[in-house]
Amino acid sequence: MMLLPAPRTVADRACSCPRPLPCQCSYRTLLAARTRAARTAATDRTARALRAVRPADALVRNGHLLLLSSVLAAALGAVFWLFATRWYSAEAVGLSTAAVSAAGLLSAVGRFNLSGVLVRFVPVAGRGTRRLVLRCYAVSAVAGALAAVGFLLLIPRISPSLGFLREPLLAVSFVVVTAGYSLFVLQDGALTGLRRAGLVVGENACFALVKAGALALCAALAVGTGILLSWASALLVTVLVTNVLLFRRAIPAHERAPVTASPLPPRIGRYAVADYLGNLAGITACSVVPLMVLAALGAEQAAYYALAWVIADSLYMAAYSMGSSLVVEAAREPERLAEHARRMLRHTGLIVFSAVVVIVAGAPWLLRLFGPGYAEHGTTALRLMALSALPTVVLSLATDVARARRALRWMIGLQVVYAVLVVVLAAVLLPVYGLAGVGAAWLLAPTALALPLLAALPRWLPSTDRRPR
Repeated sequence: MMLLPAPRTVADRACSCPRPLPCQCSYRTLLAARTRAARTAATDRTARALRAVRPADALVRNGHLLLLSSVLAAALGAVFWLFATRWYSAEAVGLSTAAVSAAGLLSAVGRFNLSGVLVRFVPVAGRGTRRLVLRCYAVSAVAGALAAVGFLLLIPRISPSLGFLREPLLAVSFVVVTAGYSLFVLQDGALTGLRRAGLVVGENACFALVKAGALALCAALAVGTGILLSWASALLVTVLVTNVLLFRRAIPAHERAPVTASPLPPRIGRYAVADYLGNLAGITACSVVPLMVLAALGAEQAAYYALAWVIADSLYMAAYSMGSSLVVEAAREPERLAEHARRMLRHTGLIVFSAVVVIVAGAPWLLRLFGPGYAEHGTTALRLMALSALPTVVLSLATDVARARRALRWMIGLQVVYAVLVVVLAAVLLPVYGLAGVGAAWLLAPTALALPLLAALPRWLPSTDRRPR
């Protein structure tokens, strides 16, 4: 009598018996179980490998997108000023750039550098992301508008040459530009923290295109203050469009995703104040120097400086953009900060060095696009400011590492010392050497800080990361 095999149960079909044959399982069942186990192990290894590679890929990818955004904004901004120099006099361009610089300074005063807070804490905010962004928006917009109103009231005493801003339409536009610029910078920080750097690229492209179109319309209608009005209209359109995408798509998707990094610390305010003080020092230097040039050399020389600064600033923004990506990834994986920072230093340094070589060699031809006077008076200043981007890469990286580690004293100290050096050197060299002296001030200040930072690199950026005491 032939014995029939016993019917297989559910337990048999799912058997993963580790004992060699023979056992209670059939060979077919055991082979299928071993195949499933091998497939599961391979999937786990792949997932671990992806988890190990993904942050580095995101670091470079988001850094490149933010860099592309900066380059695109600089290129389209240069086109905007190219049209402005064709349609408006050098005096009008100089006064308008001084007004925009003042709006940028007041916006920085009012927004308390909350964009840095969003970059640092949005990655781990989870379901509180919307509330965090809205609170930052409210504080920055109100404070920026109040700062602009106060500046308008004090113009006769602190900057009489900008008295035209007190006209009703221009006064409203100036307040809108100041408050709108605060929101513009904050939404960049929120999108960066959400790893939506692609939207940052689109946002800057939208701003530049709307600004250029509004400028063309103002020039066709012979509006004397068209530069400032075009800025105001472009900011309004860009802020509205970007925030629709931010609050309807990006933030809801982020709030639904699981939070894999450490939770929000209880004292964000202390970090925000420290980051604000450091960033305010840098913004002050960038905004005060054009006003110093305007007061010492006049509106025409201020225009020559402004166009050289627009080109050189794109190099500074490259370092700042790549650093923002570093802060985001450090918030998600703090144990890999040193690894990412060293990679970012090499990567950003190579990119900036290549761009510096191009700008230094082609400075006269780049400025000649805006007119012969810009090339004659601004070439030396542009070359010196372009060279200053190289030490700025090191200084920016050190600041971002301190920001990621929440080393508040270092974060404030580096930025304050840098700003003080720039302003003091500009005050000393500007009366003697003119615009070339201002360019030298921008070069000497970061170099004086970058050299000791490079010498001490193994101490503040060790091969194996450790948190400072």
